[in-house]
Amino acid sequence: MSLYRLDASIRSEGSVSRAIADVVEESWRQGGSDVEVACRHIGLEPLPSNAWALAVSAGGVQASARSSDQRTAVALAATLVDELLGAEALLFAVPLYNFGVSQHLKAWVDLVLTDPRMATGGARPLNGKPAVLVVVRGGAYGPGTPREGWDHASGWIRRILEDVWGLDLRVVETEFTLAGVNPALDQFIDLAAQMRRDAERLAADYGRHLFGV
Repeated sequence: MSLYRLDASIRSEGSVSRAIADVVEESWRQGGSDVEVACRHIGLEPLPSNAWALAVSAGGVQASARSSDQRTAVALAATLVDELLGAEALLFAVPLYNFGVSQHLKAWVDLVLTDPRMATGGARPLNGKPAVLVVVRGGAYGPGTPREGWDHASGWIRRILEDVWGLDLRVVETEFTLAGVNPALDQFIDLAAQMRRDAERLAADYGRHLFGV
């Protein structure tokens, strides 16, 4: 059984999205002894900023006429897609940054979509594949909160994973992760702790879902 894990956090230490994804992965590992995990850390090792534009421009050029930079970008896109297609289950760990989609995740999605196998409206080779999305927000963005509607990332991410790619997606969310870090949120420390515990329990459940148990 193989798992592909994508981490978008720019932090290696203290990252809540990584910690909750760890719970998912550990639960998944308990499903059997013959397991493999392939990881890509796009927050710590970003994709080249010009790769998407190069891959797009290469699409209108015969392979023999492409520049070396275009060939490199096309090959990178193919590698990213190979990683997705080669795994039996997928795990995405994504924090909310500045109310929107992380530049690292957007660059990764854009580049993946340049590969003909993943073209929008195409065959959807990932259709039905089990996946877990971990979403982490530093503040609170739910109904009735002062920043309701300010999360401009989660809906877009789900649209790509569920509607464009057709994944069998489960979502783990937690908020107030900056409680205890940002003094303005200290009053919500107990609530944040409860949300974290709930998210970790759900993460363990969804790890078993990835393994089909």
